[in-house]
Amino acid sequence: MTETQQHITVDYNLLKNRFRGFFPVIIDVETAGFNAKTDALLELAAITLKMDDKGFLVADKKCHFHIQPFEGANINLDSLKFNGIDPNNPLRGAVTETIAISELFKMVRHEQKAADCQRSVIVAHNVAFDQNFLMAAAERTAIKRNPFHPFAMFDTATLSGFMLGQTVLAKACQVAGIPFDPKQAHSALYDTERTTELFCYMVNQLKHLGGFPPIKDIK
Repeated sequence: MTETQQHITVDYNLLKNRFRGFFPVIIDVETAGFNAKTDALLELAAITLKMDDKGFLVADKKCHFHIQPFEGANINLDSLKFNGIDPNNPLRGAVTETIAISELFKMVRHEQKAADCQRSVIVAHNVAFDQNFLMAAAERTAIKRNPFHPFAMFDTATLSGFMLGQTVLAKACQVAGIPFDPKQAHSALYDTERTTELFCYMVNQLKHLGGFPPIKDIK
């Protein structure tokens, strides 16, 4: 070993080490279209993660909001038929984008700090869609201290295609043995809960297979 080499002990049972300082947050959105700049964000759910005492990834904190369309937002009726959302239904208890994004960021920053992580990263199924809508809403509301990395993300569609041979959320869950109710799909909260289970299953499966031992020495 040269003078510049040294042994560094890495404990992968700590969340801050498992993803190179990133704090993963599972996100799902429901929208009134496909254009993050012009179409309304209607629903948002997020779940943070933690390591249990054996170093396995599990769900932790949760938040969920029905959201009022921002002023001038486009509403695509085909999208509403798909997700079954009525933006004008007063029983939704919808809040403004400002309230939803502010509360989400507050929760994520708190949990990220508690985990001693450096930056949060969005995890979602076909993550580019969710990332674009969340970042567009953050830009519209001009809320400071966005905890999320501007472009780094984890896509469970890609990961499940690699590990399980399926890229559709319902089918990937089926292969993983995770119950999935099609009648509840396209609810941001339900899809976030299933995506969380799927992501944890895949990460924990690597640990079962020995891909990430609890402690490793790096030279």
